[in-house]
Amino acid sequence: MTEKPDSSYINRTETDEAEILTEQEPVRFVLSLEEGGKRLDKIVAGRLEQYSRSRIQRWIEKGHVTVNGKPAQAKQTMVGDEEIVVFPQLAEEELAFAPEPVEFPVVFEDDDMVVVNKPAGLVVHPAAGNWSKTLLNGLLFRYPQSVSVPRAGIVHRLDKETSGLMVVARTLEAQTHLVRQLQARTVRREYLALVWGEAPESGTIDQPVGRHPRDRIKMAVLQTASGKPAITHYRRLETGVCHGSPVSLIKCRLETGRTHQIRVHMQFAGHPLVGDPLYGKSHLASVFHRQALHAFRLGLVHPSSGRPCEWMALLPDDMRNLLNQSMISEREQWYESDYS
Repeated sequence: MTEKPDSSYINRTETDEAEILTEQEPVRFVLSLEEGGKRLDKIVAGRLEQYSRSRIQRWIEKGHVTVNGKPAQAKQTMVGDEEIVVFPQLAEEELAFAPEPVEFPVVFEDDDMVVVNKPAGLVVHPAAGNWSKTLLNGLLFRYPQSVSVPRAGIVHRLDKETSGLMVVARTLEAQTHLVRQLQARTVRREYLALVWGEAPESGTIDQPVGRHPRDRIKMAVLQTASGKPAITHYRRLETGVCHGSPVSLIKCRLETGRTHQIRVHMQFAGHPLVGDPLYGKSHLASVFHRQALHAFRLGLVHPSSGRPCEWMALLPDDMRNLLNQSMISEREQWYESDYS
């Protein structure tokens, strides 16, 4: 008798990538003085016209809208100049996204799964501000059967401006199997990143990560109950100079998969990523058009055959050009696995 897949694994939020599957990017804005004297729910409904006012009121009641970092009430009257943060929550009707002809490179596919080499700039999952032209829309277009799989088979994601390898399931059975591997931390993932400064030869950052207590757009290292375990191993490969400042090319190996994990951990270590608009050096943000981060290796157990599989993706042209400008020449040994 075939075991029925436990779809509850796909929706759990307490471990690693599973939290990413339902989390939507928050929307932040500051009220104008002209908006003073108006009710909060009316203001938010006016700002986020894609949502009904009744839905926004439910979000406010459940604490998904904050005013200056504190929970609010729907009928609360605003003064003006307050900072509003909205955490959009997916509704069931939004799980049936429309297929769209979005192009994305595929490095492997079979009846169980697809491995995508995601380009920088492509959003993985629809969210506030990016309800179309995402990888999910493209998956539904290219693989129409994916409509029967939650989130078109997506089990983890990369940030919009991070490039590299991702696995997507084509069946519920495969999705359940892959999520279990992510939760067991047996999926092998390695990244190449260019960071500011001369990083140590190697190290391990074992620091919990959670939503930043003040800036809810960001994540942060948190030594509180809201911080979740996060472990990043890194090794310095090369050093160079970018716009007159020292930089290091590092290889990162993840044990966990928290949101923005590498970006947060490297900032915590004093070596933020070049080009990172959230966690990098603000006065050098224009040096590169995105965070210099590429997921170059992905290894996992095939959901059906049980065989170990591994894929590798070379650096995209924009990061290769950045390294050349930093006087760092590409080497084959960068792509050798650090997994024993």
